[in-house]
Parts: sequence; C-alpha cells; structure tokens
Amino acid sequence: MTRPSFTDQLALAEGRAKSLLCVGLDPEPGRFPQPWRGDARRIGDFCAAVVDATHDLALAFKPQIAHFAAHRAEEQLERLIAHIRAVAPEVPVILDAKRGDIGSTAEHYAREAFERYGADAVTLSPFMGADSLEPYMRHAGRGLIVLCRTSNPGGSDLQAQRLESGELIYERIARLAATEWNRGGQLGLVVGATFPRELARVRELAPRLPLLVPGVGAQGGDAQTTVRLAWRPDAPVMVSSSRAILYAGGDHASVAAAAGAARAAAQATRAALEQGRAAA
Repeated sequence: MTRPSFTDQLALAEGRAKSLLCVGLDPEPGRFPQPWRGDARRIGDFCAAVVDATHDLALAFKPQIAHFAAHRAEEQLERLIAHIRAVAPEVPVILDAKRGDIGSTAEHYAREAFERYGADAVTLSPFMGADSLEPYMRHAGRGLIVLCRTSNPGGSDLQAQRLESGELIYERIARLAATEWNRGGQLGLVVGATFPRELARVRELAPRLPLLVPGVGAQGGDAQTTVRLAWRPDAPVMVSSSRAILYAGGDHASVAAAAGAARAAAQATRAALEQGRAAA
C-alpha cells in the first residue's frame, strides 16, 4: 500500500479537525503538575495526558527530541508516538530534531526519525546542502521540514545576510526548497511567526510548500496575522504552540487540572487561527 504524502496527511487532518494548530510536546519535568513535579519518569505520561486532552483540536503533534533524550527518555518518546497512533491515528507526528549531516550519518538520522520513532516528518537544517537531505528523501511519503527563517532573534546573524546575487540567505533556502531541492515533493519550511514580513516573503517564494510556523504563544507571534500571511487553500500551514499550551495553567495541583488548562489553551489558539483563516 502506497503511503500518502505528508502534505496529503496534513490536508486530511486539517479537514477533520478544522484546525491549523500544531501542538508542540516539549516536556520539562520541573514544570509538571505537582504529583509529577521533577520526575523525568513521567515525561511520557505527561505528554500523553496533553495528547488525550487536545488530539481532536490538533492538526499535528511535534515532540522535541532533546527534551526526551536529555532525560534518557527515548523509550518514553517511542511509547508516546505509539500512543498518538492509538488515540489519534489521523494526526501526523513531526519529530523536531533539526538534524543536518551527510552520508551514512544522515542515513542513520533518517532511520532514527522514520523507522525507530515512526514520525511522519522531521525538521532538518539545510546548512550542508542538498546532499544532506537526500537520505531522508529515500523514505517515501515522509515530510522534510527545512529551517528557513527561524523564530529566534539570533537567526538574523546568518539567515538575514545578503548574498552576492542580492538574495537574503533565507530567501535562497525558500527558493531552493520550492524548486530544485524538492525533487520528491517532500519538502516544507520552518518560518517563525515572530517575523511576519519574512513569513510573507517565504510564502511568495514557496507558494505551495507546507510551512511549520513556531513562535505563536510564549514567543509572542500573533496567530491571526500568521495565518493571514501564510495560509492558502492549497498550501498547508502548521502553527506551532508548545509552552503556552503545555503549561497553560501554571502551578497545577493535579494532572487533570493541567490537562484541562492545556485543552482550554489549545481551543483558544485554534479559534484565533480560524479567525485568521476567515480573514485570509
């Protein structure tokens, strides 16, 4: 059976959930509800509780691998992704890994993302060029979401520098991803909501690519502006919010209260995104 493309998966998920919200799963045990506070053995349980509370509101889930690996919780990540498959098989999983290497190393990173964890897509750094992406392209139907104009201020140190051609570096990345790099039709781009002018420029250069847009919520990006600039009926947008949802209620005394606060925050974010789509 042929695996549907990541873009097709997003379109189906968007239609089912009527949502552009990607829920980021960045577990920090020190911020868990009081019964689990500081207990890294509960990373998977905490994230599963958030998944259970929000999966009908989510276009995608995006676990951040370092938040698991730093606590030796890779097996918990495997179990978490299996849990997502069980309770929300229609919701794609993006492994936020930001890998970037070549040759056999890239091949092993690709196997890690797509075979070990079973992710539908992975975030990648394009700094080493097209041959750093090729090992991932061998996994048919999987998404490769390439860093382009990231949400952090320091991204300007390189991404906003001008090349001899007159292009800015992030513009070159967007153009290559939309054309010669995208031989298998698997590429998408990461563009921060904190840079709305650049977001609009990337959408101009890559009118059909899926965009993963972090920076809404805790980083201050505006949800409605983001959707108005980036969403197109034939071009998926995944607007990611992590901390603003995971830790919405602050210092909760119970897991149930934390999950309820996460759901309320996800509902509010989804509603704001839908208002932006109506205005697009």
